[in-house]
Amino acid sequence: MSSLGEVGAQLRLSPEEYERCRCELTDLGLIVPTNPAQHGPRAELRTGLREGEGGRQQDGDTVAVIDPEIALLRLLHREREQLREHLDEADRAYGTLETLAGAFLRAGSLTRSDADVELLSDYRRIQQVLEDITDVIQHSLASMHPTSLVREVAERVLSRDRRQIENGVRVRAMYSERVVSVPEVAELLRRRVETGVEVRITPAVPMTMIIADAQFAMVPVDPAEPMAGAVLARGPALVRSYIALYEHCWHTASPYGDGTTPEQGGDGLSEQQRAALTMLASGMKDEKIARGLGVSLRTVSRMLSELMQEMGATSRFEAGVRAHRLGWVD
Repeated sequence: MSSLGEVGAQLRLSPEEYERCRCELTDLGLIVPTNPAQHGPRAELRTGLREGEGGRQQDGDTVAVIDPEIALLRLLHREREQLREHLDEADRAYGTLETLAGAFLRAGSLTRSDADVELLSDYRRIQQVLEDITDVIQHSLASMHPTSLVREVAERVLSRDRRQIENGVRVRAMYSERVVSVPEVAELLRRRVETGVEVRITPAVPMTMIIADAQFAMVPVDPAEPMAGAVLARGPALVRSYIALYEHCWHTASPYGDGTTPEQGGDGLSEQQRAALTMLASGMKDEKIARGLGVSLRTVSRMLSELMQEMGATSRFEAGVRAHRLGWVD
């Protein structure tokens, strides 16, 4: 019987190659060293017999060859045990981080007299804050929207909905009846409902509002100027008032899709809005529309921007076409 060293010599392996192969076979469990230092009297007896037959061998050169099937089963068992240890360690780490995060959020919400207000004027900053808040939600997310969402934001909302629902968060949303008459918005609401979001509609939504876990609330600086910025309120002492307003609107609203959804093409426009759309569809510029309505140019620009957002239009021309298609103008 050849020793491992003899096999290496027959294969003309260099010392480095021999050592690498020996370590690899040992790691795979295909060979087991049987020198006296590792396995005691019986191994010493076997080694002595071999020494008597063919001379003294180097320490670690005498090995027992393991059946490949047995070696594979042992290797799988070892990998399974290591994987179980890694999973246990990950569970412990997750539990620790969850505890620390919970303590941090509670501590953060109770500092500064249990109330804090931040003014957000940059659109990208507002979106980042919303992402940060929604990433740490544990219980509930409630929102109301007087206007529709642009397509890019709508896709982000749907992605966020799926993530929250999978994490067991209750997600609610309210929209005005006029917005629901826009086909793109109706499709968005249908997809949100399919995802598991509770959606209701109401004749009028006072402002855009987002409430998370009774700890955060975001509302516009000026409800009449959606692009003017947002106010972020932190802490139950401030958020409770927004929750009360939201719950009142929620209980007076109707579940979307229960048969009370307005027919597509209904509008609910004010006379001023209808007149502005009619003049826009006829090709008038904002300045002339403002003079015709007897209001400021700023008021007309804001009004038309809101209506364009509701219709999902990206230009004044497209808004006029869509207004005709929806039956909002004759």
